[in-house]
Amino acid sequence: QPQVVESGGGSVQPGGSLRLSCTASGATLDAIAIGWFRQAPGKEREGVSCISRSGEVTKHVDSVKGRFTIGRDNAKNTIYLHMASLKPGGTAVYFCATYVHYGARCPLGGLYSTEFWGKGTEVAVSS
Repeated sequence: QPQVVESGGGSVQPGGSLRLSCTASGATLDAIAIGWFRQAPGKEREGVSCISRSGEVTKHVDSVKGRFTIGRDNAKNTIYLHMASLKPGGTAVYFCATYVHYGARCPLGGLYSTEFWGKGTEVAVSS
C-alpha cells in the first residue's frame, strides 16, 4: 500500500502564499488523477482542486479559483498546490488523495472515488 505524504503547510498572514506538495512512497502517481482536499475546524472535508494524470485537466472549487493553482511533476512523483491571496480564517488541514479509476479526468471532490490518503498538512492563516 503506497504512503501518501503532504508537506509545505505552515502559518501565513492573510494575503500570503504557500505551496503544498504531495508525493508517495511505494507507488508512482503518474498514471492516476490526484485531488487536494481541506477540512477546516468544525467543518466537513471539501474538495479544493484536482488534476488528471497528464496535468491537462485541472479543476478548482469556486472559492479558490484565480488564487490556487494545481500542478504536477511526474518525473518527481509530486503534485503541487500553489495557494495565493490566502484569506483570513482560511485555516484548515489540507490532504491529498489518489483517485481510483480516474486518469484522463478528475472528479473535483469525489470523496467516494478516492483510494489512498495522506495524513494532511496544516495551513494556518492569521495576522
